[in-house]
Amino acid sequence: MGRVGLGVAVGCAVVTCAIAAALVGRRARSWWRWARVVGVVGQFEEDCVTPVWKLRQVVDAMVVEMHAGLASDGGSKLKMLLTFVDTLPDGNEDGVYYALDLRGTICRVLKVQLGGSGSKIINHKVEQQRIPEELVSGTSEELFDFIALTLKEFIEREENGQVPGSKKELGFTFSFPIRQLSVSSGVLIKWTKGFTIEDVVGKDVSQCLEEAMSKNGLHMQVAALVNDPVGTLAVGHYDDADTVAAVIIGYGTNACYVERSDAIIKYQGLLTDSGFMIVNMEWGNFWSSHLPRTCYDIALDDESPNRNDQGYEKMISGMYLGEIVRRVLHRIAEVSDIFGDSAHHLSVPFILRTPLMAAMHEDDSPDLREVGRILEESLQTSGLSLKAKMIVVRVCDVVTRRAARLAAAGIIGILKKIGRDGSGGVASGRTKGKPRRTVVAIERGLYTNYSMFRVYMNEAITDILGQEIAQNVVLRVSEDGAGIGAALLAAAYSSKR
Repeated sequence: MGRVGLGVAVGCAVVTCAIAAALVGRRARSWWRWARVVGVVGQFEEDCVTPVWKLRQVVDAMVVEMHAGLASDGGSKLKMLLTFVDTLPDGNEDGVYYALDLRGTICRVLKVQLGGSGSKIINHKVEQQRIPEELVSGTSEELFDFIALTLKEFIEREENGQVPGSKKELGFTFSFPIRQLSVSSGVLIKWTKGFTIEDVVGKDVSQCLEEAMSKNGLHMQVAALVNDPVGTLAVGHYDDADTVAAVIIGYGTNACYVERSDAIIKYQGLLTDSGFMIVNMEWGNFWSSHLPRTCYDIALDDESPNRNDQGYEKMISGMYLGEIVRRVLHRIAEVSDIFGDSAHHLSVPFILRTPLMAAMHEDDSPDLREVGRILEESLQTSGLSLKAKMIVVRVCDVVTRRAARLAAAGIIGILKKIGRDGSGGVASGRTKGKPRRTVVAIERGLYTNYSMFRVYMNEAITDILGQEIAQNVVLRVSEDGAGIGAALLAAAYSSKR
């Protein structure tokens, strides 16, 4: 071989080696990037783990906080607010009743026709209206005028252009923290869900509504002022007398339950004809060191307008689950390039809403087509590998599983407090040696519309209680429970007058 041939051969060898080295280097870098992705997800998964022993710690912590909240105001992160609801509808109520249901920025108006004598609800109609954005931070007069006019227009349509001549009873579901003064009145403690109308805080919201109705020619009075879980419990008990608690798990979360009057220590001497009262827990503010908190939860809380508040809600409710997923995906984008140029979109808070997260989580197509579509539309990603989409689904699964299992622990905490978890207690959870049937009414989209959340929640209840007890705990979905329940309570209390 001549010198020229030798040079060419050497040159080719050098080029080949360079190409090989480049390929090896690229593969090494790719492997390293994926190792970092797997590390981020693996650490997050480890931090979110909820074994049964940890869930039982959460159950016990919930019971401790419930006792503390019942003993004194300010003694617990749980407010354990009295509702003054000591009568529940039993099916004998009759007549037509209207209700308002103010849940966040949605105002729902309802008409409920009751037949009495156990005939249950004959008919009901619901309409809803979104609260204009400017009213969320306006004045109390503007907000309640809007609500009163919405109700008046609904009644006029239902009553052929007429409004009641004589004063009628109204049920009012007000889904914000209130301190009840009576079953029909209560002052606003603070706004949540984005409302910032300061001149309502500390005022009786029933009085605000009644003044607005009177001003607009509507002769009605609030017979029952409740929040959404209390309304849901009322309709749950109306349908099934074994209902002892209600839980709202949607954009926000809360719970209430039936408590013995003599167990409410902070109101010693409280007497009720029934011997019980519904307690509004405001459980979104529950906190315990046993809750599996991650660096993403801490950052979310630090950047929220209600820092150090609503810790439980920030881990289990629909307002935050999509945001937790976004934060994890943003961290993945910082350590890798699996999302391409869309990393800057992932830095936008709350860009990934929980319904989109749920749709990605439940995508069962072989190529995860729905995951790709949602990420492309929301984050302007394109051409994601199947491996990248699988990572997204895995993160969604971790967030959802933790939320559902923690929500289940909260429910078991309530049942344990009232002795309905099968372990004994003040109120026996057994009847003649057999576990007692217990119903918990549930409303809102996470449980009703998100099948994986529902599966994980039911699974956790069985894990905590064991099969024998769990089969006697019924989670019953309540449609429009908050509003219908308010109308039922208005009927129940108007019949007592």
